[in-house]
Order: sequence, then C-alpha cells, then structure tokens
Amino acid sequence: MNGQYPSLLLEKAVGEFAKLPGIGRKSAMRLVLYLLRQDTAAVEAFGEAIVTLKREVKYCKVCHNISDTDVCGICSNPRRDASTICVVESIRDVMAVEATQQYFGVYHVLGGVISPMDGIGPDDLQIDSLVQRVEQGGIAEVVLALSSTMEGDTTNFFIYRLLEHTGVKVSIIARGISVGDELEYADEVTLGRSIVNRTRFTGPA
Repeated sequence: MNGQYPSLLLEKAVGEFAKLPGIGRKSAMRLVLYLLRQDTAAVEAFGEAIVTLKREVKYCKVCHNISDTDVCGICSNPRRDASTICVVESIRDVMAVEATQQYFGVYHVLGGVISPMDGIGPDDLQIDSLVQRVEQGGIAEVVLALSSTMEGDTTNFFIYRLLEHTGVKVSIIARGISVGDELEYADEVTLGRSIVNRTRFTGPA
C-alpha cells in the first residue's frame, strides 16, 4: 500500500478519478472524499448514472449527436430548419451553439478534425455521411463551424471540395473567435454573432 493513502480502496478510487481530463490527484482526492461523505444511496445513484450512460446512450443516426433515441431531438424537431446543416467537431460544440439561441437549423458532428500529426484522416471522421446527407437533396446551406486552427481550416477546405459538385451554399462562421480557440470556450454572444454573420466559404484565405 502506498504510504500516502490509508486505504487501498481510497487509492484506487483516486486513481480512477485522476484519469479524467483536467483532474489531477489533488482534485481527485477531493471528489472521492466528497463522495465518501454522502449517503450510500446518493453514491449508488451517481455510479448507476455513469454506468447507464455508457451502456445505453445512443448516437443519432442522422447527425451523430448524443441521443436517447435513434434520431436525436434536434433532427426530429419539425420546427428546426432541416435545410441548413451546421458542421461541428464535437458534441460539446453542438451544446455551445445551442446555448447562443441564434441557430435554428440542424447539425452534423464530425467527431474531430483532420489531423495527420495525430493520425486522424478523413476516413476517421463522419465526412462521408455528411456528403451523403447533402447529396440526398433538400439541403440549402452547409455552415462550417470548426475551430479556426490549421486542422480546422484543412477540414473546412476538404469538405468544401467534396461538396462543390452539389451546388449547395457552403458558408463559414465569422472569425469573431480568436485563432486557435475552440467553440466550447467562446462566449455565447461572440459565438452567436459569428453564426449570424457567417459568410460564403470560397476556399483557403
């Protein structure tokens, strides 16, 4: 047993929490000790929620957003503008855009951006399914809302080239977000303004 911990069970729990992004061992210790102070029912409910999430969560078969059903609530909502698709990197970006209350179309979650340095190519992302959605018809505009990084710009251009033959309008959110920033960290006003003031995408700047 590590002399730092009075219990192997405590050490193991801290080790598991410390695996979470942004959680160091000190933060992990605080979380574990907090849970120890709660009654058993509350801790069991916490654990059950995590296990149930992992076992039962679905991904929308249309846009690849997290969902409780085969088609998510946004895609199935008749009040959303199904002719406009906002392309984002992650589920967190969907939440960030939704928080602006300035976008009323639907989404397409790529699952990342093209990044050869990280071994991520077009085939690792949901790009083919995006092209298929557009080719099926009924789409008037594709809004590219990827991070303004080199990888994001590369992915924007790749998608643009794949969609050129469809004649669909391809636009990009206004660069009110600093270069290198991710959508989830942008404030709602700035992100909302960037979406409203989007411009036609014409290729690399």
